[in-house]
Amino acid sequence: MEALILSCGTGGGHNSAGKAVAEELKRRNHNAVMLNPYNLRSKKLAGKINNVYIALAQKAPRFFGAVYGAGQLYRKLPFRSPVYFINRLMVSALGEYLAENHFDIIIMTHLFPAEIITNMRNSGIAVPKTMFIGTDYTCIPFTEETDCDVYVIPSAELSDDYTKKGIAKEKLCSLGIPVLGRFSESENRDEVRQKLGLDLNKKYILVSGGSMGGGQIKKAIKTLSSVIADSENTELITICGNNKKLFDKLKNADYPKVTVLGFTENMAEYMKGADLFVTKPGGLSSTEAAVSKVPILHTAAIPGCETRNAEFFSKNGMSRLCKASKRELSDAIKIINDEKACLDMTENQRRKINSNAAADICDLAERLTKCEN
Repeated sequence: MEALILSCGTGGGHNSAGKAVAEELKRRNHNAVMLNPYNLRSKKLAGKINNVYIALAQKAPRFFGAVYGAGQLYRKLPFRSPVYFINRLMVSALGEYLAENHFDIIIMTHLFPAEIITNMRNSGIAVPKTMFIGTDYTCIPFTEETDCDVYVIPSAELSDDYTKKGIAKEKLCSLGIPVLGRFSESENRDEVRQKLGLDLNKKYILVSGGSMGGGQIKKAIKTLSSVIADSENTELITICGNNKKLFDKLKNADYPKVTVLGFTENMAEYMKGADLFVTKPGGLSSTEAAVSKVPILHTAAIPGCETRNAEFFSKNGMSRLCKASKRELSDAIKIINDEKACLDMTENQRRKINSNAAADICDLAERLTKCEN
């Protein structure tokens, strides 16, 4: 099978989901090409799109939430969104690329490429089989105006959300959000900790804002640092992602009992070695944590789809949701010493989250293209 995976760098989750599918396809000896379609026009354009999104999420989360809310209102109008028409400008570039390169299927982990493909189909341009993969626990604005052969959604519980927005039920496949294989691999916690140089006898709270280092992580770290100040055996590990400014600020703050890291390729190991994961509720990062079976505390959601992610996880007993205030965080992290509550949470994660989503998605891709293993 020749697969083209289209994604964008507006947050690391979309790319991570694409990489997870590519990893599994290649393991099966298929060919997989991963591409940001905007690079076909200009790498500068692709970079601008990514940077604007990340800047809004990091520096103006309320404005970001307002934009998301406007999208929710706009989708009720009887005509297509500006997102659809803007992506029409990419039709010629992607059309030329597809004319020069053969693919059996196009897999999309981001709305924007799906809008480009939809424009192509509406213009009468032939495209291969298409698959859209949702990476949040909600039907995000304008998904319903896309035209893909199948829509992979995170959970069957979200089917009504998609159908009510206009996606045909027969196109929905409830397979989950794909994560890289290392998150689902079973590993002994002590061995993981030894590999990372962590104390086997301490409790570790892992704090992350996702690949962008968002989610008011600085405030959460300051609060948590003061909360655990009198605890001899509890420490914080902070992952700042690609947010260098945040990394520098936290390093300079020199909070006691806090280890500050930037972007890391060992996120799976840190999750498996942690006793509690404190994070903004990104769809992909929350799924990675659930697959890793670590208790989750969601805080400081960026308004919009992250709010829906947090609601989905908390209502299913897979995480606890709290604000970043000292009172709420102090109360919430007590779960770290409640063995039963932690076991209940990780058991709910095991029941509700498909750790084999990448494999199931590739099975579906093979069926769509009539390929055999």
